[in-house]
Amino acid sequence: MSTESATTVHLAVYDELADWEIGHAVSQIRSGDWQRQPGRYDVVTVGLTGAPITTMGGLTVLPDITLTDLKPTASAMLILPGATGWDTEPESLAPFASAAGIFLDAGVPVAAICGATAGLAREGLLDHRDHTSAVPEYLQATGYAGADRYRHDLAVTDGDLITANPTAPVEFARQIFLRLDLHQPRIVDAWHRLFAQHDASAYMVLQEEA
Repeated sequence: MSTESATTVHLAVYDELADWEIGHAVSQIRSGDWQRQPGRYDVVTVGLTGAPITTMGGLTVLPDITLTDLKPTASAMLILPGATGWDTEPESLAPFASAAGIFLDAGVPVAAICGATAGLAREGLLDHRDHTSAVPEYLQATGYAGADRYRHDLAVTDGDLITANPTAPVEFARQIFLRLDLHQPRIVDAWHRLFAQHDASAYMVLQEEA
């Protein structure tokens, strides 16, 4: 188990987690490649309990800690992936949305993608913050009061909150990198051009930092 600190990024894990939505972000944080301070951040997984979970891709993950042990003061960010449970059993994942509210109140960033944005909407956390999701109607179905703050963008950052469309894991990762100050801005730009736009010239920019 990793030692927790303010340089720990916490990743919520639960059954049917959408693997692809957090793959870019988590692997880049862990790798240390092209970072301002390689190794500064670690990733710790958080489960409702200590029981193993199975992702949508069939991977088994044993949570490092449980939600009751999660504290904003020991975290640099909480990442909430999408999962079928956000739609089929929203009450089962509501504790993670509640934790997100505690993080935001404490001034610690939260990043949510896909179904997790609906969880935040139900918690009232999107009512007064700019945000995005799959489509406006998806969040409107939760009965939330933040429709006027919806932005038709792939990923949106408003202060300590990052939200993203489920088809935009690269853009989601980019906003996470920027909020964590993980890389120099030109490195984030080159990384995004490489993985989102398939711009081979961007690879040379990254290699200069290798």
